[in-house]
Amino acid sequence: MFATNCWVIATGAGQECIIVDPGMPDISHEIETIVRENNLKPVAALITHGHLDHTFSVKVLADGYGISSYIHVDDRPALAHPETCHGADFMESLSAFTFVEPESVSDLHHGDILDFVGLSITAIHAPGHTRGSLMYSINNEYLLSGDVLFAGSIGRTDLPTGSAKAMEKTLKTRVLTLADDLRVLPGHGPETTIKFERKNNPYLKDLRV
Repeated sequence: MFATNCWVIATGAGQECIIVDPGMPDISHEIETIVRENNLKPVAALITHGHLDHTFSVKVLADGYGISSYIHVDDRPALAHPETCHGADFMESLSAFTFVEPESVSDLHHGDILDFVGLSITAIHAPGHTRGSLMYSINNEYLLSGDVLFAGSIGRTDLPTGSAKAMEKTLKTRVLTLADDLRVLPGHGPETTIKFERKNNPYLKDLRV
């Protein structure tokens, strides 16, 4: 609905996989098709932040596969109470829905390391878009940036729990300090790299670490 990127990550066909940011509307059937066609075994659902365009389908997928969902502790309340980080008008349009968090949810903090599917995944707390926004570094090769960093842009900061000041600090201390060769898989839009964004992203060019 919001052109959100939902990532299904595995080291190859027939392997375990993680599901990242399954959004809205219910995309569980599409994810199940990808899993089935590639003979994958989901082992975890990773959430970058609590906005519904990244979490709407997580309960049906996580509970359906019997796997845990991982989210920063500050954004966990949004799983059952999405109004905590959405505007009133948007929530009014979803008044027919009841939201309940998945059966198994694990809280994440900055620096936590997850070992799934043969990959080392580090949680990077990156507030600004929401209070509990996370990025995930995978094997120091890929960065799941959520709605913190896009190709040529950054996430908005005007929704509840968002903060322009926190976002500026995140960009200085969590993004610009990353290695140039990291391939960035954002929450919306095309893939990019830290090197390209450092040189070309107007929100980063004028910042100093």
